[in-house]
Amino acid sequence: MRKTFAILLSIGIAVTFSFAAADTAEAKVKTYANCKELNKDYKGGVAKAAGIKNKGGKTKYKPYVSKSLYEANIKKDRDKDGIACER
Repeated sequence: MRKTFAILLSIGIAVTFSFAAADTAEAKVKTYANCKELNKDYKGGVAKAAGIKNKGGKTKYKPYVSKSLYEANIKKDRDKDGIACER
């Protein structure tokens, strides 16, 4: 009986921590007010995926790849090329 209780308790704790980790990961995605603010943290902007090419001219910096960060700041991708605030 004690072993069963200990196993169930440890499973419950593990499940709780996994949900807490998922919540904090989602909470870390920041929405920026404008490209100037985003470029302070990510000089090359934010790309949706690694293989995306810039439609505009030559850029100075390589973009940071993060789908969740891009989705949170999708309004800043004016040319709709998959990279927000590219420089």
